[in-house]
Amino acid sequence: MSHPRAVLITGCSSGIGRALALECAARGHRVYAGARRPETLAGLSAHGITAVELDVTNPEARSAALARMQAEAGGVDVLVNNAGFGAIAPLLDLPAQAWREQLETNLLAPLELVRLAVPAMVERGGGRVVNIGSVAGLFVTPFAGAYCASKAALNAASEALRMELAPLGVEVMLVRAGAVRTRFAANARRRVGQWTGEGSLYEPVSHRVRERAGASQGWSQKPETCARRIADAMLGARMPALLAVGRGGRALPLLARCLPLSLRAAWLVRRFGLADLHSTGVTR
Repeated sequence: MSHPRAVLITGCSSGIGRALALECAARGHRVYAGARRPETLAGLSAHGITAVELDVTNPEARSAALARMQAEAGGVDVLVNNAGFGAIAPLLDLPAQAWREQLETNLLAPLELVRLAVPAMVERGGGRVVNIGSVAGLFVTPFAGAYCASKAALNAASEALRMELAPLGVEVMLVRAGAVRTRFAANARRRVGQWTGEGSLYEPVSHRVRERAGASQGWSQKPETCARRIADAMLGARMPALLAVGRGGRALPLLARCLPLSLRAAWLVRRFGLADLHSTGVTR
């Protein structure tokens, strides 16, 4: 992929998405950067990047973004599904609507964008899909069950897509992101109070829930570092099926495979203060 390509990246208001948009533009590619709130994309046009108002959960917005790229750039050569968020709460506290929003954003929206983009890719002779996953899809922790489940599902969907689209000339790469410096923690903390408060069985450890929301940020990697590695992989001659980036991107999945489940669970129960529930009798 040495010649310029049309790249659509979702979730570009900050973090990996914004850094990747800037990196791809600096390499001479035509970049369309999407975000739910267009004001968060301010400044990208100075780098030759086209800002697109794109709430990935909105069917009309998805269709409009793809139609615009078809008209202006002849379609999408590389689709990067980066937009996502984490619903951080004990599963007993999480209402069904929050589950729907989590799965809609992290799983269903990326698949719908793939469904919209791939036919034109096939017609032009090929293309690439990059799904930004997470180590959370393999290394499950307390208070992040919904987020972990959504990323585990994205892992499985990406693997199926890779096999199904390869004969059509479309390559698929899953990026397994570890700790990356983003607004994930700040956004997650804002939502915690909606679900785990007075009356919750987990109220005595609500501070631990907030702690989980920001657990990765203290030892995170700069998004620019991750963006360079992702760009190298997705724009190179041969795109790998899997790319690990960020702190813990390799180590945590290895730990999940090698450490017996009982030991891992016991450690995480202590790490996130769940033993305090038993000692106070809340769980009886």
